[in-house]
Amino acid sequence: MSDAAQTPVPELPKILREPGPVIVVGMAAWLVATIVALVTGVGGLTLQVCLWGLGVGVLGTLIVGVQLAAVRRGSKTAQQGLE
Repeated sequence: MSDAAQTPVPELPKILREPGPVIVVGMAAWLVATIVALVTGVGGLTLQVCLWGLGVGVLGTLIVGVQLAAVRRGSKTAQQGLE
């Protein structure tokens, strides 16, 4: 057996495991895309996709918020590792 098989996999840093920054960056990117679509007058399907992207970001924020609230109140069904 090689030494590589015996080496444990290091844990990811906390900043890479947190969903909040990813959601915020994604929402910011969709917001910029929506503004560009509105300013350039592209509209149509492009604008719809941008608005749906923002909606998914809002939904993600809502889900993370609900899970954090569940962790804080000590719910057994809450996602682990959010705090």
